[in-house]
Amino acid sequence: MALAGIGIPARAGRREWTGLAVLALPTMLIGLDMTVLHLAVPYLSRRLHPSGTELLWIVDIYGFMVAGFLVMMGTLGDRIGRRRLLLTGGVAFAAASTLAAFSSSSGTLIASRALLGVAGATLMPSTLSLISNMFRDPRQRRIAVAVWMTNFSIGGMIGPLVGGVFLEHFWYGSVFLLGVPVGVVLLIAGPLLLPEYHDPAAGRLDPLSAALSVVTVLLVVYGFKEIAQQGVRTLSLLSLVAGLCLGVVFVRRQLGLGDPMLDLRLFRRPEFGVSLAGLTLGLFAVTGMQFLLLQYFQLVLGMSPLVTGLWTLPAVGAGVVSALLAPFVAHRTSPGRVMASGFLLGVPGLALLTRAGPASGPLLGVVGFAVTSFGVQAALALTNEAILSSAPPERAGNASGIGETGANLGEALGVAVAGSVAAAVYRANLSTGVLPGGIGPDAARAARATLGGATEAAARLSGHLGDDLLALARAAFTDGMHVAALVNIGLLVALTAAHVTLLRTPVTPAHGDCRPHPARDQDVRLVPAADVDEADPGVERDG
Repeated sequence: MALAGIGIPARAGRREWTGLAVLALPTMLIGLDMTVLHLAVPYLSRRLHPSGTELLWIVDIYGFMVAGFLVMMGTLGDRIGRRRLLLTGGVAFAAASTLAAFSSSSGTLIASRALLGVAGATLMPSTLSLISNMFRDPRQRRIAVAVWMTNFSIGGMIGPLVGGVFLEHFWYGSVFLLGVPVGVVLLIAGPLLLPEYHDPAAGRLDPLSAALSVVTVLLVVYGFKEIAQQGVRTLSLLSLVAGLCLGVVFVRRQLGLGDPMLDLRLFRRPEFGVSLAGLTLGLFAVTGMQFLLLQYFQLVLGMSPLVTGLWTLPAVGAGVVSALLAPFVAHRTSPGRVMASGFLLGVPGLALLTRAGPASGPLLGVVGFAVTSFGVQAALALTNEAILSSAPPERAGNASGIGETGANLGEALGVAVAGSVAAAVYRANLSTGVLPGGIGPDAARAARATLGGATEAAARLSGHLGDDLLALARAAFTDGMHVAALVNIGLLVALTAAHVTLLRTPVTPAHGDCRPHPARDQDVRLVPAADVDEADPGVERDG
């Protein structure tokens, strides 16, 4: 705690560091839940028979809901207590995880994943804001925040491996139950190890802005997915137009508020905009290609979930190594050069993925994605600090909130867009005239919907018909993955050019103590609850 009236931050002790270990669990869980479903896609196709659009909603609705409610939940934690919000969110996350595990239809699973996203939005700002208050010494806080960020990244990277282990031994719903023991641990250890904090000067809740942001994204993504699956139709066009119109309303509302949920005026600073674009679009590229690559390993190359998860380890290792090296290299050169080089290095990796095919084996996919991960993760390791450093001191909290929202939105959009692009190519390649004659209308309909549906339909066909259908479907899926990789190559080239142009000089921190809490921009001192009566009105209360 900071000593009120003296301004000397006390160093964290054993209780705070043990509390950090407790906070690491929900942080890792949030990242893990972003990717753990990627390996379960074939199982979901067999058990629930979702359409291609429903399958994408099952995977990415979670990330959209986290991104949409993140900042508002941070403000709610300031008002009701951050520990209370964390414990409540942990219970809600465990309950929604159980509902998802035992869902018997696509609609139920999509709804439970949406509830998981809202619950997850309570965990991320709660953990980060508690860390910022538990560790008042700047050096200790930097270490604690680094641990927090590392756990979030590790959770996302090991999601496929954890999913592979569970799918190898249990039913597909087991991948959701990871949230239950974490919720139990939080309920037991949280009151013992985590202090309670309130902010008497907390900002006002803005549920209208949160709802506008979520509905805008969902309508636009729905329209885009429907066009990819069904072609241009009236409903998909209306959805796109409605989403864009609501987006305009959201932007105008944020610009007109004195204390907006997201301060869009920060985008007037080129360094802020390009750094945020690097964070959002870098995660967009990596997560989208990982989603497709894991299906390629399972449904095209025929690997088991566990073997598929193990083949992701080279990319995980490459990403961790580059993320650790990036700050040291940036210190000798500049963050802008390292970020530009990282994005550029991801291009040859994605180019290798365009050469992977049904007969090429896993090596091209493994090496290509490892190279991409090494390059892009090096750039991503520097984006958060660049975002904070490019913002004025009084807007550091809002800048951090925008950064967290951009990260979650990038992961969710990466799956949605890459999946939709691949689905459009897949469906176009499996037009009615291309499919083998004699397979029947039901098998043809299932094959054109998803690769999982084609695999199941082929297993029911006798003789060469099943083999021919499966070969066509695998080739069509691979073509879709190649097109998605080419789209992301163009994206990384554009990011490289933007960082070279707009981040030519090192980003000099504008402040020495930016607390990365999305709903607070003012400087608040902390005193024990027993001393509240002697503190002045702007003091934050402990307990």
